[in-house]
Amino acid sequence: MSKAFVKESDTAEDDELQPEGGAEAGSARNYISPAGYRRLREEFDHLWEVERPKLVETIAWAASNGDRSENGDYIYGKRRLREIDRRIRYLAKRIEAAEVVDNAAQGHDRVFFGATVTYADAAGNERTVTIVGIDEADPARGRISWISPVAKALLKAREGDAVAVRTPSGIDEIEVLAIRYEAID
Repeated sequence: MSKAFVKESDTAEDDELQPEGGAEAGSARNYISPAGYRRLREEFDHLWEVERPKLVETIAWAASNGDRSENGDYIYGKRRLREIDRRIRYLAKRIEAAEVVDNAAQGHDRVFFGATVTYADAAGNERTVTIVGIDEADPARGRISWISPVAKALLKAREGDAVAVRTPSGIDEIEVLAIRYEAID
């Protein structure tokens, strides 16, 4: 489509309402646990200080061998360098936007970021989840993002509260059985 047919924003306010980069970037805040921040930082440092310099050295060696059009080391190296640079840029943005939240050993009686919550669904099935940052989510380990539907429903709930969760099959009700705060590894 031609740009001539695209409506431009009339005010700067319209631009602020448009998230850049998808659902993750739609949230201005990047809440993260201290351990999650440390993992992001370690990955960034490893890529920047170890992997990238080795790869640049390999590419330089491959380029010195002559014909680059059929040089597998050179072609693969350049492709891998682009991947690493893309990941480094992504991590740098996530680290810059990070807001470290440490609720471990807090005495909250409500569900907030960092809480480990045990809840039961309508069928009586119990599940325990920990509310973590977007970059730390791992459903297989019971870690859900603070922007997930279940976490949004649980936020600010107390033990014994029944909350509604919007799911693809409709609205389900879950009951909060226990709330605790512990260090997230």
